[in-house]
Amino acid sequence: MSTIESLIHAYFDAFNRGDVEGQLATLHPEVVHEINEGDAEIGIEAFRKFKAHMDTTYREQIRDLVVMGNGSRGAAEFFVDGEYLVTDGGLPEATGQRYSIRAAIFAEERDGLIGRMTSCYNLKGWIAAIS
Repeated sequence: MSTIESLIHAYFDAFNRGDVEGQLATLHPEVVHEINEGDAEIGIEAFRKFKAHMDTTYREQIRDLVVMGNGSRGAAEFFVDGEYLVTDGGLPEATGQRYSIRAAIFAEERDGLIGRMTSCYNLKGWIAAIS
């Protein structure tokens, strides 16, 4: 297994345990986080803030994780099973709706850590799942 594949597995293992510090330990201090339908954020502190918001708003688990790697770049496809806890920005009202959606990330290794993570999912599909 390549380094990037191991990092992606470690990141999602920590995610499913609710271990934020474990997730952060897989990320480069200047990680570029390209958020689905949003802007890119740079750095661990920006990621920590993003993660705190997500953990307040959603309760999620990853399943059926498939990781692929090629050199310093990798990708993962998976399902996100979740619960929408607190209304998020301009999205529909949260009432504890449950959802299961397909998602993916693309990642790039930098200095033995995840230096870039790009998340992808179908926002319209998520909205349909909670409606």
